[in-house]
This record gives sequence, structure tokens and C-alpha cells, in this order.
Amino acid sequence: MILAGQAHDFATEFGSDQLARRAALDGVAQPLPPYRPWLDRLTDFDPRRVLFAHDWAVWEPSGD
Repeated sequence: MILAGQAHDFATEFGSDQLARRAALDGVAQPLPPYRPWLDRLTDFDPRRVLFAHDWAVWEPSGD
């Protein structure tokens, strides 16, 4: 579990960054939305749940 705190305020922001990161790593052609470069480090933890500072929502991986 990751307590994202101020890393991402909302689950939707984290989810959007995750999708952009995954698309970039999968070689999807530009233009892609930018994502925060430190997201790679958070993702290396392979979280099953991510909690946020300003959101009651919980992010969980899609299971792909």
C-alpha cells in the first residue's frame, strides 16, 4: 500500500499519470500526456492500493 499524500492529491490524477506512463513504456506514439518522472519509483513498489491526501477514492491496479 502507498499513502501518496501530496504526491497526487486525487485518484484520477494518479490514474491518468499511470495510463500515460504505461502508454509511453508500451511505445505508443507521441503526443502523450506527460507524467511525473518520479512515478517510475512509486510504481517500482508494485502497489496494490494507493491512498490520497484529498480524495476518499482508492486506486488499485487493473490486474493486467
